[in-house]
Amino acid sequence: MFDVNKLDEIIIGGLDVRDYPDFCDAYIESASVLENGEWREATDAELDKLNDDGDLVYSCVEDYLY
Repeated sequence: MFDVNKLDEIIIGGLDVRDYPDFCDAYIESASVLENGEWREATDAELDKLNDDGDLVYSCVEDYLY
């Protein structure tokens, strides 16, 4: 799994504020990953792994909203 300190520019998709506080349809749409001192876009496979971590997604939603 990723070190969350190596993630940035996280974009959340599927966000519906009417679903507060669950946000069950929210997902990480894109993110930048720090690798070897360079930032790059996360691959689809990496985004799938990130989205498998519900706690991480929810934390990203909170950061995005607040």
